[in-house]
Amino acid sequence: MRHRKTGREQANPHATAEDFCRLFAKGMSELYQLSFLLTADHQKAEQCFVAGLEDSMKSGGVFKEWARSWAKRTIVQNAIGQLRPTPSTASSSTFTVPPYVGQLPTDENRQFGLKAVLALPDFERFVFVMSVLEHYSAHDSGLLLGCSPGKIRKARARAVEQIANSNMVPIEVNSENVQKLVR
Repeated sequence: MRHRKTGREQANPHATAEDFCRLFAKGMSELYQLSFLLTADHQKAEQCFVAGLEDSMKSGGVFKEWARSWAKRTIVQNAIGQLRPTPSTASSSTFTVPPYVGQLPTDENRQFGLKAVLALPDFERFVFVMSVLEHYSAHDSGLLLGCSPGKIRKARARAVEQIANSNMVPIEVNSENVQKLVR
C-alpha cells in the first residue's frame, strides 16, 4: 500500500538544522565577513560565526525564506553579546586607529576604506554595519543594542563623520571588498 503525502508533508515551510548547515557552508564568506566587521577581530569573528550556526540550527519555526536573514541576525546578536557595545559620548575628535589596523594588507590592489570601518569605536562600528551595510532600521538596531533610535542615528552620523575624516580612502563596502581585506 502506497502512502500518499499530504501538502504539509511534501513542503515543510520551516528551515531545518540541515538547511542552516547548507546556508552557512554556502554563505560562509559573507557570514564570516559580517562577523569580522562587527567584532574587528578574527578570533571573535570565528566564535560569533560558530555560535550563529549553532543558534540557527537550534531555532525552530523559522521559515525557509527567512533563514538567511535569521542567520545574519544570530551572528549580530552573538557579536553584541560578546562585545556588549554601548553608546559613547565621545566626539569624533577622539577617533584613533587601533594598532591592529596597521597590520592589515596594504598593497595597491586592495582597497582601504574598510580599515576606517574597523577602526571605529565598537558602538559606532556596530551601528554602521547594522544600519548602513545590513540596512537595519534605527528602531531595529536600537532594540538589538538596547538603546533609542535617536542614539542609533547619532552614532551613525558619528561613524560616517569619522570615516569621512579618516586619512583612509573611502570605498564602497561590499562583499568583494571585504573579502579582499579578510583574506
